[in-house]
Amino acid sequence: MFLRKSLVRVACLLALSSPAWASPAHTYDFGQPAQAAKATRSVEVVMGDMSFTAKAIDIKAGETVRFVLVNKGQLLHEFNLGDAAMHARHQQEMMNMQQSGMLTPTDMKEMDHGAMAGMGHEMKHDDPNSVLVEPGKTAELTWTFTKATNLEFACNIPGHYQAGMVGKLTVSQ
Repeated sequence: MFLRKSLVRVACLLALSSPAWASPAHTYDFGQPAQAAKATRSVEVVMGDMSFTAKAIDIKAGETVRFVLVNKGQLLHEFNLGDAAMHARHQQEMMNMQQSGMLTPTDMKEMDHGAMAGMGHEMKHDDPNSVLVEPGKTAELTWTFTKATNLEFACNIPGHYQAGMVGKLTVSQ
């Protein structure tokens, strides 16, 4: 009996620590990440401190867009695609990262994710619809938009969205 319970506990621990359980696959009803080589056009977005140069971006359903993100500000910024509800959830994740010391105003701290076991998925910034850009750096995000919808692109670092770092992204037929 003791051996059977021990084996069940070990099996449960192994299942819970599996990468498939630790980081569920993300799916988005508005599209999916794509390779930059598949992009049909590029859109440059310049990040200042609490601003995006583009306030609105228009996309066609089926289009693959390579976003070139240039951070000309003094602070760390994020470019995240989603609707308002997704941004609200992600803002809470970013707040948790900041409170844990992983996120500072100017960069992401290198931390041992293995040492953070049990802290939850919210402790990683690995969503395919999002990229962090440190001050003075450039990054890219390429996305295929699959259906007509109204989205936002936003910076969800605590306080940035509320300060106006959000723009409209309209996907039309």
